[in-house]
Amino acid sequence: MTVAIVGVSGAVGQEFLRVLAERNFPADELRLFGSARSAGRSYTFRGKTYRVSELKQHDDFKGVHVAFTSAGAGTSREFAGTITKYGAVMIDNSSAFRLDDDVPLVVPEVNPEDALTRPLGIIANPNCSTIQMVVALKPLDTLTPVRRIHVATYQSASGAGAAAMDELMAQYRQILNGETPKVEKFTCQLAYNVIPHIDVFTDNGYTKEEMKMHNETRKIMHSDVAVSATCVRVPALRAHSEAIWIETERPLSVEEARIAFERAEGIVVQDNPSEKSYPMPLFVAEKDPVYVGRIRKDISNPNGLSFWCVGDQIKKGAALNAVQIAEYLIKVGNIRP
Repeated sequence: MTVAIVGVSGAVGQEFLRVLAERNFPADELRLFGSARSAGRSYTFRGKTYRVSELKQHDDFKGVHVAFTSAGAGTSREFAGTITKYGAVMIDNSSAFRLDDDVPLVVPEVNPEDALTRPLGIIANPNCSTIQMVVALKPLDTLTPVRRIHVATYQSASGAGAAAMDELMAQYRQILNGETPKVEKFTCQLAYNVIPHIDVFTDNGYTKEEMKMHNETRKIMHSDVAVSATCVRVPALRAHSEAIWIETERPLSVEEARIAFERAEGIVVQDNPSEKSYPMPLFVAEKDPVYVGRIRKDISNPNGLSFWCVGDQIKKGAALNAVQIAEYLIKVGNIRP
């Protein structure tokens, strides 16, 4: 099995290396690609050193079975033909193809079978905030269709990349030293602050990040569910949190929901408020599952339920989800070395 990683020097690219090693993914050969700036760097994987090649329009992907790409939408669009030319399955972490009708948008706990039909040879990895939400929604939607979703996200610095995480930590140091904090990766200072603005605003007053949650959730769940999101950047490092209110076709009891969550793949229930036990990004960082807590009835809606979920943005929200897609394809014999 020959595996390629495009954008290996970034935060998600580095997470790909860690996740592939942790899960003992059957990668017999590894090819690493990056920008001209990253070319020549070396990374170790399973005790062997690999050098990064510059991504070019060559035949470098001949013989590659799976290519994990996380180098931005523009790069994915530009090089998709090169990456898939010889039959590689391109699992893309950018926004380039998520809403393309010929590209499946996949979360393995929710819609793995969609990955089997890919006319362009591409599978899209959803937005990080969408991934963790639909993992939590799936077991409830199986009990009774989810008709409406309101969600407020509390998104960590990691969603803006490794440099953004560094900037947040630097801002705290600068403030404590009496200096003016430097702002480059965010719209304004994130340290000691929250910013209700992720990505650019659209004509309807929602940001692109918020509209991603609307559009991607409907595509993944094969549903016309109504989704309204407010996405907020918070000064956590690498795990996103979400407060979610849903309306279902029939009322769900808290106990029904709790049992469904506990039985679901990829979910850990941490819900004991009397003992101050609930998911928090500080403790979920670097963990695989989506954690769910604060499960309760929505007292404003007889068919409503409310809960809180937290997931590691770089892991399940990006690299792990992509690797799980590839694992599924291998398991069902859709990819063979």
